[in-house]
Amino acid sequence: MGMGSLARLGLLALCWGSSFLWIKIALAGLSPLQITLGRLALGALVMVVFCLVTKVKLPTDWRTWGLLAVPAVSGAALPFTLFGIGEQSVDSNLAGVLNATTPIMVVVLSFLAGVERRPGWPRIAGVIVGFAGVVVILSPWRSAGGSVAGALSCLAAAALYAVSYIFVSRFLSGRVQPAALTAGQLLVATVLVGIATPFATTAPVSLSWPVVASVVVLGLAGTGLGMLLNYRLIADDGPTLAAMVGYLLPAVSVILGALVLSEKLDALTIGGMLLVLGGVALTRVRTDRPGSRTTRITHVTPTTSGHSIEPVTPPLTSANDGELHRAGQSG
Repeated sequence: MGMGSLARLGLLALCWGSSFLWIKIALAGLSPLQITLGRLALGALVMVVFCLVTKVKLPTDWRTWGLLAVPAVSGAALPFTLFGIGEQSVDSNLAGVLNATTPIMVVVLSFLAGVERRPGWPRIAGVIVGFAGVVVILSPWRSAGGSVAGALSCLAAAALYAVSYIFVSRFLSGRVQPAALTAGQLLVATVLVGIATPFATTAPVSLSWPVVASVVVLGLAGTGLGMLLNYRLIADDGPTLAAMVGYLLPAVSVILGALVLSEKLDALTIGGMLLVLGGVALTRVRTDRPGSRTTRITHVTPTTSGHSIEPVTPPLTSANDGELHRAGQSG
């Protein structure tokens, strides 16, 4: 791995890990749904231009576009909005840490959906350790009701990312090229949120340069540029290196929250974050056995928080062209 790959990895972690900061700043003048619409539209623009330049064709059949509606909602529109709702009452650093629970959610939901019948003891231990970390972070015995509700909103967003991973793996992976799938998902999500926003949002808009800049950076860098960097990393160094960004995102969100927003981070939250990341590491342990039933869970679009941790059931492999698509957990 050369210096170029390390630089791209660091830039990718910055793009996705800073998403929670930009959401927090944008909330000063926009509603969560309005922020979601802006970042979706800009992210879709980046991916469509990328497809045009690289001559990647978007889906042409209505069935594929219909299937794309599911990850458009579960992997973009709803989680983006839920992170915005969550950050109305919790700090951006906490949202970034809770975003890291998505791989743990994938293990649980894959088992409940029958995708993986026997997850293996390391993954079971990872789920237990990870959720213990979540309990420590939430500390409901000492938190106000609003902050717990906001944290639960972030956890719901992480669970929706997991739903999107599983759906894309079972019904869309291999049907279209990853870049086309990403562009299509963002386009559908933009249309759906664009239709819903005038009816679901009545809050007045208060635009300022920080608010506008935050949405622009969130869409162009957090969603669009992040996706392109992820493709390049996977093509050059494989999905294992690209997946390392998932361990960097919480650290980036915590550091930026402290430096830019003066957010505090207590010992319980730090301990909970370490437990969550330890749980994620355990869920990545390969325990495939002959005859076990699993599904390939591949990357989907980087719409989060981030959107962006390697799915875990089972460890990632790639199609013949070496490209994988990932979901954003960029907030």
